Amino acid sequence: MENSHLVAIMRTFSAKEVRSVRKWLSSPAHNQRDDVVQLFEYLMAGAHLTEEKFLDKERVFSKIFNGEPFDDAKLRQSMHFLLKAIEEFLIYEELRGDEVRSRMALSSVYRKRKLDKAFQKTINSVETLQEKAPYRDEHYLRNEYLLQLEKYTFQEGKKRTAEMNLQEVSDALDTTFLADKLRQSCLMIAHQAVYKARYNIGLLEEVLQYVKRPELIKNPAIAIYYNGYMAFTHEGNSDYFQALRQEIQNNLHLFSHSEIRDIFLMAINYCIRKMNVGEATFVREAFELYRSGIEEGILIENGLVSRFTFLNVIRIALRLGEFSWVESFIPEYKEYLAPKFRDTIVHYSKAKLLFEKKDYAAAMELLAHVDYDDVLLTLNARLMLIKIFYETDEYDALDSLLESMRTYIHRKDLTSSYKSNYQNIIRYTKKLVRVNPYDGGQKSKLKTEIIAANPLTEKSWLLEHLEKL
Repeated sequence: MENSHLVAIMRTFSAKEVRSVRKWLSSPAHNQRDDVVQLFEYLMAGAHLTEEKFLDKERVFSKIFNGEPFDDAKLRQSMHFLLKAIEEFLIYEELRGDEVRSRMALSSVYRKRKLDKAFQKTINSVETLQEKAPYRDEHYLRNEYLLQLEKYTFQEGKKRTAEMNLQEVSDALDTTFLADKLRQSCLMIAHQAVYKARYNIGLLEEVLQYVKRPELIKNPAIAIYYNGYMAFTHEGNSDYFQALRQEIQNNLHLFSHSEIRDIFLMAINYCIRKMNVGEATFVREAFELYRSGIEEGILIENGLVSRFTFLNVIRIALRLGEFSWVESFIPEYKEYLAPKFRDTIVHYSKAKLLFEKKDYAAAMELLAHVDYDDVLLTLNARLMLIKIFYETDEYDALDSLLESMRTYIHRKDLTSSYKSNYQNIIRYTKKLVRVNPYDGGQKSKLKTEIIAANPLTEKSWLLEHLEKL
């Protein structure tokens, strides 16, 4: 049972959900089998869901069926009915969690039963709920379309000559489609940039022209994704990014946690792209987005901060010289890291802080504690060592490390952008070591190459040390 779908679902239950499912299974409307209740109670007891020995099928069967001879088919039947009951509970909870949708479903029932007064009362309550909805995100827009469509279906069924709400249906459909299309286009363009995929985004060009209408571009869900898409595709014009930042600042409260998180990450990814091509002004922009995103809980999901977010915000803060902030951030937010990564990430982060403060000996000592099972962390740790060896004139150790790193990159399955970046770091570090410091022509040529190289995240470091020669 260890790998069963049933066990996987039950492991996600909160204490409140366990109590609710227990009540659900006790109702004859949802379950009439005692073995299903007993199986649920057994699995929820103690450590039965987490320790493999308690999930042995024969052991479970004996507890449920009081010493009967083991019958695999009988146990699978119990598991099937428990899973079915739990899935029905989860569907119910999902529908109940969206009161607009659930009340709309009720209005549809009344409409189909031709209970006009009940329909009108219910649809009026739906309109009130919709008006009071806290967000103005894609989900809200879709609900507005479904609401207008439900009203039209009711009116159309009456075959009256009175004016229909067809304009409202059309407007709501347009707004929903436009916001959804722009959001999906932003996701596609971001994925395309990282994974070198190629997508046909369909009617996008027509959408981009159409949404410039004043009545549409003022809609936050449209404005944010329009400016996000334009920022990514017109990187020479930072006005779109500034408009995106302003929209985020003004309309943060109008989006659900999950959607505003995606919006923040979209803006951060734009800044990182600009940083990677040497535009230093976006370092501060990225830092402020990360800092507010973490401090306001936007980038905290299920009580956890992604280890990549944790490392990125430290990397960017250190680049800005925000040492005191990093010294406070690490102990304050380390508990938000997943336990399996926590010690490694904290050790590495402290090593990075010490390195930036030029305490190289202490940084190297901490790097010895890094778990090198993580490929990107390994590369980052080796990058730090490259800089330490260069800045302490340990050129033999540096040369050996660069060669071993080249071999490591060749062996590992990395995205093309990561691989190209680290290959460029190795290439230009070698050239930096070998350039004649008294030959202005060589230095000028190398500077031009470094500036033109892309991707190259260590461009600033290389240029800085080239200038020092």
